[in-house]
Amino acid sequence: MAAAKDLRREVLNLSREERAGLARDLIESLDPARDDDAEQAWLDEAERRATEVTSGQAELEDWADVRERIAKRLQALRQ
Repeated sequence: MAAAKDLRREVLNLSREERAGLARDLIESLDPARDDDAEQAWLDEAERRATEVTSGQAELEDWADVRERIAKRLQALRQ
């Protein structure tokens, strides 16, 4: 356990970017089964949505309005 404690101390001295990269690698190591097709599908979907926004095709909503609508729905569910 002392080795883990030393490692933790050493890791916490890394830069924010290095810690973020390490965290990503550690999380990915917990689920080694990777679906490259699904990952590409999500990237394609994100690109499609970004294109809709930049081209003016997407119907955008103000975050305050969306938040209010969500809050009302949650409130209704709690009653």
